[in-house]
Amino acid sequence: MRKPSEGDLPDFRVFETDEFLKMLKKMSEPDIDFLRRKLDSFVYPQIKKEPFWGNNIKKLKGYSPETWRYRIGRFRLFYIIDQNEQIIYMLTIDDRKNSYR
Repeated sequence: MRKPSEGDLPDFRVFETDEFLKMLKKMSEPDIDFLRRKLDSFVYPQIKKEPFWGNNIKKLKGYSPETWRYRIGRFRLFYIIDQNEQIIYMLTIDDRKNSYR
């Protein structure tokens, strides 16, 4: 895992998969509003700079390809990282109570 450092690589790009968008649409309007605000103002800017490291980021064990989890309140966001293409694929998002089943 890379350590955070200033200016070593250009920012990653974020791609929201169909599954991610489908799960987001299933949520209530207040949850969608909350998550969109958090995603746009905090989560995406952070993971574009450093997708491997942060207070709310954790690498999951036993997943292939390597999968990462981002905690947003009671929600969990799961993503994979393509380092060659500098793309972060947002796989899915769900309430914590349903995330680890």
